[in-house]
Amino acid sequence: MSVLAEEANWPREILDRDYGARASVTPEVFDTAMRDYRSRSEEMRGHATHLDVVYDEESGQTIDIYGTSGELRPVFVFIHGGYWRMLSKHDSAFMAAMLAKQGIATAVVDYRLAPEVSLDEIVREVRAAIGFLWNNGREFGIDPERIHVGGSSAGGHLTGAVLSGGWHDDAGVPEDVIKGALPISGLFHLAPIARSFVQNWIKLDDAAVERLSPAANLPRVGCPIVVAYADGEPDGFRRQSTEYDLMWREAGFASELMEIPGRNHFDVLLDLASEDTALSKALVRLIKG
Repeated sequence: MSVLAEEANWPREILDRDYGARASVTPEVFDTAMRDYRSRSEEMRGHATHLDVVYDEESGQTIDIYGTSGELRPVFVFIHGGYWRMLSKHDSAFMAAMLAKQGIATAVVDYRLAPEVSLDEIVREVRAAIGFLWNNGREFGIDPERIHVGGSSAGGHLTGAVLSGGWHDDAGVPEDVIKGALPISGLFHLAPIARSFVQNWIKLDDAAVERLSPAANLPRVGCPIVVAYADGEPDGFRRQSTEYDLMWREAGFASELMEIPGRNHFDVLLDLASEDTALSKALVRLIKG
């Protein structure tokens, strides 16, 4: 049994501590990060090439696209975090200018939030966004053969859900639709999450834990990934990233594990706004091969 599976049997107070991202920083640090997410993303919206593109008729959810012009470009699809219940694409575009300088487009995904919808539905919507870009990306200047994906925290889980096997036929995409991924501070085994305070709004039963855990649904066809986390993470996020990296490599796929010094669960993501950080360089290297 993996360490992450064993965590499901740990006392609730330990799980709440180890997955309490917000409690790991002061309120001032958290509020500053949230303001930075929004303000830096709003600065990018004037440079967007396509806003509010509906990718899923069933839910009406949309993506914003940045950095496309002329010839088809590779794309980084960013999936926001917020423990599946907060934030949006309006907080999530701050890497667009950095990537555009490198000839890389950015697509930022909105999805409905818990508890309005289930995690099954959130996963379906995010996968639908990938299907939309595969089938329609050329209309928006995106090369569907060069789709890369990433996200932070709950967005790291959803990145894992896109990497997981078993959904591609239903979405009408090839198994190798994703060419590279950057899950940051992600959640890959949901059993401990279902025993923590997060269960108050995510409402996972045992079947959903198995069905929606990326660690339990590795694909047959894997792509190179970079698994990153901050050195100031709560212990649960650190364990999740370390074990997912190990599982990916044991499956025979390429993975690089990065601990980002001097960062916490929230501000680590802002490193993607600058071209000079180790995280941004790793992302560009991943996309450009």
